[in-house]
Amino acid sequence: MSSSAHIDTFARDHLPPAEEQPEFQFDRPELTFPAQMNCATELLDRWVSQGEGGRLCVQDATTRWTYADLQARANRIAHVLVEDMGLVPGNRVLLRGANSSELAACWFAVVKAGGIAVATMPLLRAKELTDIVSKARISHALCDARLADELVLARRPCPTLAQVRYYHSAGGRDDLDTDTLHKPEDFANVPTAAEDTCLIAFTSGTTGKPKATVHFHRDVMAACACWPRHMLCATRDDVFIGSPPIAFTFGLGGLLLFPLSIGASTVFLEKATPDALVAAVGRYRATVCFTAPTAYRAMAPLVKDHDLSSLCKCVSAAEALPAATRKLWKDATGIEIIDGIGTTELLHIFISHTDRNAKPGATGKPVPGYTACVVDGNLQPLPTGHVGRLAVKGPTGCRYLADDRQRDYVKNGWNLTGDVYLVDDDGWFVYQARTDDMIVSSGYNIAGPEVESALLSHPAVAECAVIGVADDERGQIVKAFVVVRPEYQAGPTMAEELKAFVKRCIAPYKYPRAIEFRDALPRTGTGKVQRFRLRAESAHTPDNTKS
Repeated sequence: MSSSAHIDTFARDHLPPAEEQPEFQFDRPELTFPAQMNCATELLDRWVSQGEGGRLCVQDATTRWTYADLQARANRIAHVLVEDMGLVPGNRVLLRGANSSELAACWFAVVKAGGIAVATMPLLRAKELTDIVSKARISHALCDARLADELVLARRPCPTLAQVRYYHSAGGRDDLDTDTLHKPEDFANVPTAAEDTCLIAFTSGTTGKPKATVHFHRDVMAACACWPRHMLCATRDDVFIGSPPIAFTFGLGGLLLFPLSIGASTVFLEKATPDALVAAVGRYRATVCFTAPTAYRAMAPLVKDHDLSSLCKCVSAAEALPAATRKLWKDATGIEIIDGIGTTELLHIFISHTDRNAKPGATGKPVPGYTACVVDGNLQPLPTGHVGRLAVKGPTGCRYLADDRQRDYVKNGWNLTGDVYLVDDDGWFVYQARTDDMIVSSGYNIAGPEVESALLSHPAVAECAVIGVADDERGQIVKAFVVVRPEYQAGPTMAEELKAFVKRCIAPYKYPRAIEFRDALPRTGTGKVQRFRLRAESAHTPDNTKS
């Protein structure tokens, strides 16, 4: 049994009871970890100790740091946390800022000092920050001064948040640069246990009710040992880039943990809009890109105006990758997108394919280290071709912080992700929908993403989201929210054209009987469509456009 270094035991004390936690699997050599381990040592310090400190590590618009530079900066901040801010191992530290080298240094500083990093989306407002601070009983914060106003408001009802430092400060507030000026560049990392918590990640809120997911030092290293090693297969010479925030585990893994785990380098973009991202790939000669399906679709028409000859691997997650988007990107770049499914609860991707072995329309197969199956309502495995709930086990898994919803996510040792899948005759996992995106209309089961994929293959459709809405005759009907491209005209004629088009693409009973045109779709800070908001709006707005 490992010896915890945490003096503040709040996180450990509020883990789910053992009987409600998933069954963890460590049946591969790369998943054998020592009892005492600090993941900052493994991801950052070991490269310096091995003589690789001069290698390029992180860069952004104003910074270009080697591994030794990042280590020195993180060490100085760790000294501030411990000596000036009074952090003790186990304290939770809120991190607030856009992706940057400084935010990466703050993350490592917290972990080095034995703290628990709680990174937050830059767009969150005071109410959302208050909920996070209260839920995790956060005591410390490191915040970009440009985002200070909402945090100042959030502090008022949160007495636990006693210590705050700001970076990128223009004066007038505590300045992390001033505090670190005379701190030493070395720091003795706290000898945490492999099972000590090092991060709490809040779900991005597609349901409107965020949950706090707890991950250990061991979990971070397990995530690095599985999907990136076996499916991404990047090298130390790769340059990573992308759009997901570090506060989102897709971004934390893809843009920080995974590149550093192999001694590669990463690029942080403060504002990674599709046009900025595609331009930055050429500017930084990036080789590996992480972003969401929506961004790949938006970037595809821009490819012809940029030099993307350096780009080798493209990864998509956050939501299902439509077949039309995959084809659009491959036609534009020649690159097969690596699709995968991961969750905040399991930290990163657990079903995926590679760029060398992909099947159109399928998510992939279980990542080495993970086991997955499709089950019925009684958690019994279903035969090939049958639609059911996705169940997963592996070296990572769901541990909600003091949340009754743990019992819904974990049953009989399985993580039930809330996704509906089938397994085809070749063993490929094929996404159908989220459990709440299955639409039952006149007795037919209709997967919303399938209808979305059909709509997206029409040249007029820029974005879309499909939900089921109540209907007296059919129980539910399919309703589509559509954003059309600027050169097309939304209206009744376009609605009828889209309905007819979907009928030609997929089974006619699946076509959207109601179509509502929007200028934009509601999305989370990580780019996921907030279908719960569309459902709520539709529940209160009678629809007279069905046909």
